[in-house]
Amino acid sequence: MGCVSIPFRRLPHQPKLFVRLIEDYSSVKQFYAHPPTLDAAKDVASRLGYPTERRRVVAGILREQNAAFGASAATLSNLEKLERGAVAVVSGQQVGLFGGPAYAVYKALTAIQIAQELRDSGVEAVPIFWMATEDHDLDEVRHVTWFDSGNLTRFELPADAATAGRPVGQVRLGPAVEENVKRAVELLSGPASETVSQILQQSYRAEETYGGAFGKMFAQIFADHGLILLDPLDARLHRIAAPLYKKAIEDRDELNDKLLQRGKELESAGYEVQVKVTAKSTLLFTIRDGVRQPVVASNSHLKSGDATWTREEALCLVDSSPETFSANALFRPVVQDYLLPTAAYLGGPAEIAYFAQSSVIYEHVLGRMPVILPRAGFTILDAKAEKLLQKYGLCIENLWAGPQELRRKMESVSLPAELAQNFDRDKAQMEKTLTELASQIEKLDPTLTGAVSTAREKISFQLEKLRRKAGRALDYRSGLLAQYEQFLENLLYPNKQLQSRELCFLPFLARWGMEGLGELQKLSGSDTLGEHRIVRIP
Repeated sequence: MGCVSIPFRRLPHQPKLFVRLIEDYSSVKQFYAHPPTLDAAKDVASRLGYPTERRRVVAGILREQNAAFGASAATLSNLEKLERGAVAVVSGQQVGLFGGPAYAVYKALTAIQIAQELRDSGVEAVPIFWMATEDHDLDEVRHVTWFDSGNLTRFELPADAATAGRPVGQVRLGPAVEENVKRAVELLSGPASETVSQILQQSYRAEETYGGAFGKMFAQIFADHGLILLDPLDARLHRIAAPLYKKAIEDRDELNDKLLQRGKELESAGYEVQVKVTAKSTLLFTIRDGVRQPVVASNSHLKSGDATWTREEALCLVDSSPETFSANALFRPVVQDYLLPTAAYLGGPAEIAYFAQSSVIYEHVLGRMPVILPRAGFTILDAKAEKLLQKYGLCIENLWAGPQELRRKMESVSLPAELAQNFDRDKAQMEKTLTELASQIEKLDPTLTGAVSTAREKISFQLEKLRRKAGRALDYRSGLLAQYEQFLENLLYPNKQLQSRELCFLPFLARWGMEGLGELQKLSGSDTLGEHRIVRIP
């Protein structure tokens, strides 16, 4: 397996704040409590205070949840370690169809590897994956894209109006999932295709929910890695988190002022605010009649949908029905790290930028914050793609630059060898002739220097344009160039997105074999977290 590293700053669409955090922590340390290093995580673990009784109760809930997902012996062993005092290395993601985009798998692998590195250094740690089942954006999770033989195949489940606004973890998949699974299984190929097919068929069934199917699939994929799964929709976890919901209500005005001030600080430092906060914002949603809606402040009252409460009434509702409340994007990680003894959290670029805002909530509510580390990022390259990149003198960044740049590069090298050599020979001779001519003209009249330079640029441009046109003409005859271009784009920059954000991991896993997970885990260590890896699979 070959591997090439690219700094995150060279990837398209990376938040500036994220890049600064991993490359120059000192410039953004006012927004984060700790540098993004394994040593910082070890230090946090050594000072982490977490109540014994809460640990016991949460571990018991997680043991029951994971048993329902089909937990392996390795996961049950890690749950015992958690109950006995281990710290948590946490990541999480929405419960997308067939696991969603590949980076959900990469998040889990990074948590597994960082937990292993902490254990190797003498700190007992376990990996935990927070399934974002409370999220209510069904359109974000009901579809996924597969790469198969150069083509993109979209799998999608229908959206039922009756499920609008419901937490996705509670939405049943329905009968349409069976046809999707059948089609998906037919496309799988490679040494692990039978294993992956069985996992899909056993996890994604009509009567299953998005949350249940995702949990069962991840439990099987990571059976040997001991990954602990957490479903936050569990009413028992809401009861444990009730003091935080009450704090969010009691201190709403102060917390909102701090968030508004943090937004100003980020903007004045030249960074974008990831989550918009207004004068009416709160940190909470409600889940009433199966629908999740934001809570807003209105004068001395709180409102959610058609319900209105005084703050005292809202506090009473937390006491009686804490499962009615749910954290927003900025508050969710704080609730997570109240429930768990988190030493480190692994997030994606935009997600990590959220923490620059959440840090003021951490400080106010918990008085502590985990180390924030970037998840590992990968682009998977197969033998055909590698051969095409070499043939046309391309690198992955040519794909990220867009189709015009890719086509230009491919056309310029797609000529027959003899014609290409003639172009190179004539271009070199022309450059030599123009250089000699320029010297003579400049001696005659120095004011013509600019005109000479412009003429040289135009001639060079026209020659290169002619070369590309010749390559395009060859393409029209053979049809191969467009075919190769589409293959590379579909695999390496599908729908103009990073591969890990668009393509499902399962087809790659089937082709690679289950041992591929272990290979990627090794590449997800703390010494590589500032880099994106281009990985060559068999």
